[in-house]
Formats: sequence, structure tokens, C-alpha cells
Amino acid sequence: MIPVLRLDESREPRFLEQLRSALHEVGFCQLTHFGAAPGQIDELMELTRRFFALPEPQRLALDNRRSPHFRGYTRLGHEITAGRPDAREQLDFAPEQPPVPRDRWDAPYRLLEGPNQWPDAALPQLRPAVLGWAETLSQAATELTRAIAASLGLPRTHFDAVFDRPHWFGKLIRYVGRDSDGADAQGVGPHADWGFLTLLLQDGSGGLQALPSRTGEWVDVPPLDGALVVNVGEMLEVATHGYLVSTVHRVLPCAPGRTRQSVGFFWSPRLDVVLDPVPLTPELAAHAPGVTETAHNVLLPRFGDNALKGWFRSHPEVAERHHADLLTRIGGTGGS
Repeated sequence: MIPVLRLDESREPRFLEQLRSALHEVGFCQLTHFGAAPGQIDELMELTRRFFALPEPQRLALDNRRSPHFRGYTRLGHEITAGRPDAREQLDFAPEQPPVPRDRWDAPYRLLEGPNQWPDAALPQLRPAVLGWAETLSQAATELTRAIAASLGLPRTHFDAVFDRPHWFGKLIRYVGRDSDGADAQGVGPHADWGFLTLLLQDGSGGLQALPSRTGEWVDVPPLDGALVVNVGEMLEVATHGYLVSTVHRVLPCAPGRTRQSVGFFWSPRLDVVLDPVPLTPELAAHAPGVTETAHNVLLPRFGDNALKGWFRSHPEVAERHHADLLTRIGGTGGS
């Protein structure tokens, strides 16, 4: 159900056809041969495991509630999706940037620019490994973005200008199953991603599911050793009139006493970018139903606005602590 593609074949016509079909029909694919160095995945997953094994006080030293930029450690159960807490803890990171003083903002989304929080004293290997992974995936995402453009009959460089300073972000994630979890527990609740593309590295535990709109039934996205799970974000759906679909997905809760580990990478353009709709061929346009949005999730055309809305909804504690004056303007309730 979830196609598997090799990124090193991205210029082949067959690859482009399979990529377009997968992202149109399902909104998901799996990607192998994407440029990871030998041992890089194993090192990253081991360091992620070691981070979550640190004593809680060392993790809380990176508490994301200290960061007005939504960077750092989120405690178990303190990210909100679809209006309910997720059974996960995580470390959020993004490009290392100096903060922009409020009196120099051209828009409120500038608060998303800032420094990360790292456990340099307790686990100094983590920062270079994670930033190296971000560089690997930035290169892979750039090539994949160009392949998507080519698959739609556009020049390969069609999206290059809006990714001259990409605002990607990433998450080291651990899901935890607890005896106290009730029937309504969720690893991550049903949602669509608000960026351009998501590239996810998951361990072998399973639990990720997608809900393709054409079937209306949940399907497993099975773990595949050494592969990335790729799915379409809302910005790419907007840019293609809904031809490429940002599919709703979720993560099932772990059984009590079990854990699941993953590393998410969310590839997005500059914060100030408004993606113009791409010119689709008449054949493709006939199968572009438009953008899916609801009263609870109105899609904003400028990426930075859409991103800020997502952060405010997912991390209301951070929003309320640092940006209470913006809550009524941005919309700080509901799910992501």
C-alpha cells in the first residue's frame, strides 16, 4: 500500500511516475538510498536512546517552556494533537539562529527564529550528530522537492527560490506506554503536517498509520530498515490545488511498558513565503480537488503564519508563557 522508492533513481521517468502516483493517491511513500553515510542512522538512533535515558533533571534542564522559540525538551504528555495530549516526549530543534528582537519583527512568526537547547554537558555527541542528520536530510529533501516538481511537468528548479533559506525543524521522539493510559490514549492523534514535506525515521516498533482520503480506512505504514517515511504537508497540498494530498495520520499508543522511537524532519520554505499555485497540466488539474480544510484548521497562505498557528496549538504552555498577547491573534486552541 505504501510504495518504496530509491532516491538515487530520482531522475528516472519510472521514479517520477511512481512518486507522483504515491503522493497523489496516498500522500505517503518510503524512501531508501537517500544519502545517509554508513553507520549514520545507527549512531543517531543510539544517541536518541541515550538522550531519553538521561536522568529527568538533565532533560528538564532543556525544558521547552524556557524557550520563546519552541525549542528544547517537551515532557511526556505535554504536546497537544487534535486537542488531546500525546503519549510522547521529545526534543525539538531547528536551524541555529540568533533571536529576532520583537521591535524588529516584520511579522509575529519571527519568534520562531532562535537558538536550540542541547545537552552538551551530559551528551556532547548529540548536537553534531543531529545537525549532521539535518544536513543529510536537507540535501535529500532538496532532491526530492526537485523530483516532485519534475513529476508534475514543471522545471526541476521550480521550488528552489522559496527554499533558499529553508525553515526546517526536527524532533527526536520517544513514545511511552504506561499502565495509566486509558482507552483514549494516543501516541499522536490524527493530524496533517503543516509544512511542505515530512521525512521520518522510525524504529521497528510500528504504530504509524495513514488515512488516505480515497479509501477512508486506516492503513499501516510499516517500519522498513534504513528507509524514510515521506508524506505531503499542507503547504505542498496548497501549492498543487490538492493534487498532492496532505494525508491525515496518527501513531497508536505503545503497550504499557513499551517504547517507540523516531526522528522527524519537517522540510519547509522560508517563513515569509506564500506559495503560488503551480500550473498543472489539464490532465493533472482534472484530478486536483482543491485544498482540504475545516473550521478547526484553516490553512493560511503564508508559511510562517501557518507554522506559528501549529506551534501555538501544539504547545499552549509555551505560547501562554511567552506570547500571551498573540494568542487571540494567532489562535492558540485546538489541535495540530
